[in-house]
Amino acid sequence: MLRDATIDREVSVSLIKQTTLATTVEISGLGLHTAVAVSVRLLPAPPDAGYIFIRTDLGGFELPANVEYVVNCSYATTLMRTGVMLSTVEHLLAALRGMNVDNVYIEVDNLEVPIMDGSAEVFVEMIKQAGIVEQPADRRVLRVRERISVEHDGRRIHIEPCDDYKIDCTIDFPHPLIGVQRFEFNAADEAAFVREIAGARTFGFTAEIDAMRRANLIRGGSLDNAIVLTPDGMLNRGGLRFPTEFVRHKILDIIGDLSLIGMPILGCIRAERSGHLLHTMLMSKLLRNDAAWEIVDAPVEANSVLAY
Repeated sequence: MLRDATIDREVSVSLIKQTTLATTVEISGLGLHTAVAVSVRLLPAPPDAGYIFIRTDLGGFELPANVEYVVNCSYATTLMRTGVMLSTVEHLLAALRGMNVDNVYIEVDNLEVPIMDGSAEVFVEMIKQAGIVEQPADRRVLRVRERISVEHDGRRIHIEPCDDYKIDCTIDFPHPLIGVQRFEFNAADEAAFVREIAGARTFGFTAEIDAMRRANLIRGGSLDNAIVLTPDGMLNRGGLRFPTEFVRHKILDIIGDLSLIGMPILGCIRAERSGHLLHTMLMSKLLRNDAAWEIVDAPVEANSVLAY
C-alpha cells in the first residue's frame, strides 16, 4: 500500500484537483494478439478511484490498473486478478495519463484492449469527445526521493528525483529506418503528449511474424494497426508519422506502463533499450523501497509540471 506523506505549503495555496470524464464514450476494435472483437467503454469514476477495468463479459469483474496485478509483460502489458486477465492495456492507460484524467471506469467485454491503429490517438479522441471535468478531491502525486535503477540483459532504466516528470529514451535497432534514436520528453505536458507522442504506432519486423504467430501472438496484427518493417524498409504505405516514431512509441509505452503506479509521478526517467518487463521491474523496485518515494499534494504552482 502506498505510504502517505505531507508537503510543506502555505494554507492559502490552492491545490490541483482530480479529474474524471464528463460523460461516457465507447469504441470497438480488434485485439492485437487475440484477434477477438472487443468494445471499450469509458465512464466517469469518483475521486480516488484511479483506473479500474471492468470485464462486462464476466459479470462486471473489477481489475484495478495497478502494478501489483501485472502478470505478463513480454509483448504487451497483461493484468490478472484471481485468474481473470486483461491484456494490452498500455496504450489506453497512456492516453488517460497523458490527457490528465485521474479516475475512470473502463468497461471491456473481452480479454484484450483493442489495438485500434497501434497508437493512443483513437483513445485520446475518445477522451476529448467525453470531455474532462474537475472533481472536489485534491490530486496526489508520487514524488521520487532516491534514484532507483534496473538493468537486465543489456537493457536499463532508472528514475531519479527532479522537479518535473521527464522521460529520456534511447533505442537501438539494426534497421535502416531506426538505428539509434533518442527522444527527450516532458511527460507532464498534455498538449505535447497529444502532439508528439499519442500518434506514434507500435512496430514489428517481418522476420519475427511466423515465430510470434506460432506463439499465439499478433493474430490480429495488420498494416492497419502496426508499422511492419522488412529487412530494408517498411510495408506500410504513407510512411512514418514522425522521423523518430519508433522511440516515441517506446515513450508512449513507458507512460502507459508507469501509470500502473496509480497516480502521477514527479521524477525523471532515463531508459535505454527498455521494454514492458523493465518498466514493471522499475515500478516494483521503487515501491519496495519506502525511502525512495513519498506521496504529496500537487500544488497549483506545479500545474505546468504535473498537467496530466
